[in-house]
Parts: sequence; structure tokens; C-alpha cells
Amino acid sequence: MSKTTNPPVNTPARRKDVVRAEKLQAGYGTTAVCGVVSFSLHAGQALALVGPNGAGKSTVVKTVVGQLEAVSGTTLINGSKVDDRTLDFRREVAVVFDDDAFFPALTVEEHLAIVSAGHGVDDVEDVIAAELEFFGLSTLAKSRPYNLSSGQRRRMLLASAFVRPRSLLVLDEPEQRLDTAMRHRLATRLRAEVDAGLALLVVTHDPDFLSTVATKALFIADTIHTMTPAQAAVAIASENPHAD
Repeated sequence: MSKTTNPPVNTPARRKDVVRAEKLQAGYGTTAVCGVVSFSLHAGQALALVGPNGAGKSTVVKTVVGQLEAVSGTTLINGSKVDDRTLDFRREVAVVFDDDAFFPALTVEEHLAIVSAGHGVDDVEDVIAAELEFFGLSTLAKSRPYNLSSGQRRRMLLASAFVRPRSLLVLDEPEQRLDTAMRHRLATRLRAEVDAGLALLVVTHDPDFLSTVATKALFIADTIHTMTPAQAAVAIASENPHAD
């Protein structure tokens, strides 16, 4: 009599963490600036960090990506200890913070060309042209950063994150110095990329931006609170510096 074998049960694969922070304390030296942060971030998720000015949001994200040393705790990106000097990190992680990091002698177009070519992008010229158009910089392609307005420089830095491959995108208040239309376009595009599999870690003070982009949120303060995007939008609405 033959033995009947039941077909294997298909169980969903466990989603791999793109970022995992465990009992992370961010700060300077031995002094923490906020409560203990723990979270996981998967592909296809967008985590928004919100809270009052000076709460430590930017310090947390800089610690997550290795620009600052943690007071305590650990962070893994794609299962490995964070080291922003490694090829794997530079290949997978794109970061834009709220500082104007650029080469004064290079044009807008040349900045984007260095980033895209350095990451092995095909059709560099087409990719650059598309990002210049999206960010409203096409007529400024030959301009140098010091001839741009603050908002135009912000758009150039954001464009530099989009001309390269990335599985994790980290943005610190990307809505700053953008007009209402550009904030909306950027938020819509980011959400589309998240839905397509991007992992996004973003600091924001804009409730509309947050509501469009985020799939989950953390309120950063002396005590860390997990929130839904709707709850986080309400929490920051009264302090939104970008409200029209």
C-alpha cells in the first residue's frame, strides 16, 4: 500500500529587515538626546520620525546611518553592522541631510553626473535629464550651487539621491525650502517608490507630507511613542512650520 504524502504547506517568507535598531540611544559622548529607540524597517515601508524641534530626530537618523556613534545600542542595515565606508553601504543607502554639501566648482549637472556614474547607472544623460526636469532645474543645469537659491540647492541635493540606485533612502526634513507644489510632487513620488519596494526613513514636520508618505511613525522625545501616520500627523500639525 503506497503512502500518501501531503503537499508542503506554503508559509510566507519572513520579511527581511532593511534596518533594525535595538535599544538605540543617540547623542553625543555619553549623553543621550532622547529616549531609547527600537524599530525595524522593511522593504516597502516608510518610517517617519516626528517630534518637536530639538527632540533629537536628526541625531537619531545620523546615528542609524553611522554618521554619529551611538551612546548605546545597535543598528543593523541589511543584516550588517553599519559602516558608511563600505561598498555595500554606499551601494544600497542614499542619504540627504539638511546641510548644503556640494562642490562649489561643479555645476548642478556635473554633481548629478558624478553621483550617477559613480553608482554604475546606465543611460546617465537620460537619468540626469529626467531628474532635472522633475526638480525644476533643467534651466539651471549649467549653474554652480553658489548661484542657486537655498530652495534650488535643496532640490539639487534631493535630485542626487534619485539619480542613483538605492534600497534604503534616508531623508532629513526633505520638505524644507520646497514650495507647496514640489512638496506634494515629492511626497507622491516617494510613496510610489515605497509601494514599489523602497525602504524609507524620513524626518518631517509636515503633516500632509507625512500622511502621504509614511506607513508608520515614531514620536521622538524623552519617551519614544509608536504612532500611526494619522496620529503622528495630528501630533505635529500644530507645530508645522510649512503650513500655508
